[in-house]
Amino acid sequence: MLNSLASGRRLALRIMWLQLAVAVLVGLVFLTLGRREAMSAAAGATLVALGTALLSARFFSGLGGAGLALSRLLTGMLLKWIVIVGGLVVILFQYKLPPLAAITGLAAAYAVYLLAFRFKG
Repeated sequence: MLNSLASGRRLALRIMWLQLAVAVLVGLVFLTLGRREAMSAAAGATLVALGTALLSARFFSGLGGAGLALSRLLTGMLLKWIVIVGGLVVILFQYKLPPLAAITGLAAAYAVYLLAFRFKG
């Protein structure tokens, strides 16, 4: 075994906090365009952080065999995508916030994965 379960938990927690920091940063950047754009961008990035938190909570919920780990991973991914797609529907159709800002926030929060796995040491 190359990585311990605790190491994976710490990495997932670090990614989630970085995504929340990106949500704040993207919100502040879009604040120059207006309040609605800032809310949309921050909400889009926060959806990704919430999805990551749900996936991590489900996946790292306990010990078990390979089949159990795979089922936890798949249900965690399903929960993550339900939160992201459902949240986007709410942002875009219920609150009618700007879609470009929301998509930019999503993309910025997902870019955290590239940095987190590159500099995980």
